Amino acid sequence: MVIDVNDKCGFIDRRGKLVIPCKWEYANPFSEGFALVKDANGKYGFINKTGKLVIPCKWGGACSFSEGLAAVQDADGKWGFIDKTGMVVIPCQWKGAGSFSDGLAEVNDANYKYGFIDKTGKVAIPCQWKHVGSFSEGLAPAEDTNNKFGFIDKTGKVVILCQWEWAYDFSEGLAAVKDVNNKWGFVDKTGKLVIPCQWRNDLPTFENGLAAVEDASGTWGYIDKTGKVVIPCKWKEASEFSEGLAAVQNISDRWGFIDMKGEIAFLCRFINVTPFRNGRASVIDINGKTSFIYKTRKDAK
Repeated sequence: MVIDVNDKCGFIDRRGKLVIPCKWEYANPFSEGFALVKDANGKYGFINKTGKLVIPCKWGGACSFSEGLAAVQDADGKWGFIDKTGMVVIPCQWKGAGSFSDGLAEVNDANYKYGFIDKTGKVAIPCQWKHVGSFSEGLAPAEDTNNKFGFIDKTGKVVILCQWEWAYDFSEGLAAVKDVNNKWGFVDKTGKLVIPCQWRNDLPTFENGLAAVEDASGTWGYIDKTGKVVIPCKWKEASEFSEGLAAVQNISDRWGFIDMKGEIAFLCRFINVTPFRNGRASVIDINGKTSFIYKTRKDAK
């Protein structure tokens, strides 16, 4: 886990022991065995889990590894991709690039139009869209020249009509969409609106069948995949579920965690928290002290 001490980043293990010294200006969590780091010169590279710099800090920008490749930006501001040896396998020729997902990565050209390339660098979907999301479950959101969002498949075919003000990636068979009244709902893969656009806001992904939504009064709760409110909207803020627990904020701006029944697992007594990963979450108490809480040690009811 990344930790920040005196504006320098390092890594701690599951017990909270510092295992990689805090010497980096910035660091991402490990992905596929590598962590993206930024040095004092503002250049990006990658370390392994021992902390060894295995890909030199020479890139002006970079993304974490995904599906074996990482997007990097060269000295001319162009983006391409490297493999895990640090070798450039897709030349730096794009105005921008994102991470690979479902075998494709978004890129944008000199005209700021978006499309997708495959892992050989071949253009799989031409750069013709104003904006795109990542492929998930075989579909990706895309914005057309009329500023409307729909969904395309991996051939570039529009399979859900561009009619939405915004759209997010699919998760668990559903995708969040926003209508002309700035209300959010969810469509299925046929484009059918299965959860009406009635929510002031939402977190766009379902996790274990639940998604966080904000009602008209500005409070948050959770719906299931039928759109039924299963955890009442009573929280000032709410996060996605992770490992069966979700962070929620009460009216006193204190964070805690609830389980998937909406019951309190950890009392709202923290000023900040991170999602649970591998059975633990990082929390900051009212005195500014950072520590860990563990799923196996829930607060007594």
